[in-house]
Amino acid sequence: RPTTLCETMGKAEIWLIRTYWDFEFPRPYLPNFEFVGGLHCKPAKPLPKEMEEFVQSSEEHGVVVFSLGSMVKNLTEEKANIIALALAQIPQKVLWRYGGKKPATLGNNTRLYDWIPQNDLLGHPKTKAFITHGGTNGIYEAIYHGIPMVGVPMFVDQPDNIAHMKAKGAAMEVNLNTMTSADLLNALRTVINEPSYKENAMRLSRIHHDQPMKPLDRAVFWIEFVMRHKGAKHLRPAAHNLTWIQYHSLDVIGFLLACVATCIILVMKCCLFSCQKFGKTKRKKKRD
Repeated sequence: RPTTLCETMGKAEIWLIRTYWDFEFPRPYLPNFEFVGGLHCKPAKPLPKEMEEFVQSSEEHGVVVFSLGSMVKNLTEEKANIIALALAQIPQKVLWRYGGKKPATLGNNTRLYDWIPQNDLLGHPKTKAFITHGGTNGIYEAIYHGIPMVGVPMFVDQPDNIAHMKAKGAAMEVNLNTMTSADLLNALRTVINEPSYKENAMRLSRIHHDQPMKPLDRAVFWIEFVMRHKGAKHLRPAAHNLTWIQYHSLDVIGFLLACVATCIILVMKCCLFSCQKFGKTKRKKKRD
């Protein structure tokens, strides 16, 4: 028979999880799980000359980086105008990765780019906030550089990622479908002007950097470990070899239910026997 997806996944020797405890909450995990969140992150490189000049022109106000990821190239005209209107009302300069039609409400402080060096911008000392869709790569680049976020999640893992950052005190969230210019503007002003967001982002950054081994090195080590030992069966849980009946303990539950049912039947039989015996004794006394 064809191999199922669950069976294929169950054969994995090592799971490399692309998060870390700066993002996650404490929970138990299996010995063949290794957290390598941020393995793609690296120190910022110098920006292109034209972009650096625009960033420096922000003076003491700094800049805001805005990207909804590679999967969202453009937005509806109405939504783009709502966003552009909010961005036009902040003193910061904005670098917006956007491939759609130029919004009519676009302010002089905002520039549109088909592509931006996101990691390098987030690592720039003038960056004040990051407007993000909540993809794991962008989240970790912001954590790496200690940048507070405004989340605009849309699908898949993005709402959960932003929920984690909100719980950590490093982000605010706006709903792309229902937000107004005022909603986005208020969220931006809050994460930029409220010191706690920057402090929490920097705290997560310190946790991320304070590891005995860099995430990329840890990922390489465990891949080579599996290759050296031709697998890692000693770390693989036996649960993968159980049937679904055994995995959910249905056999144990069935046995316990049978024991309980047997006890109930025995008690009922004893009660019926006692009642019958007591009734016979009572009738005999009446006849006597």
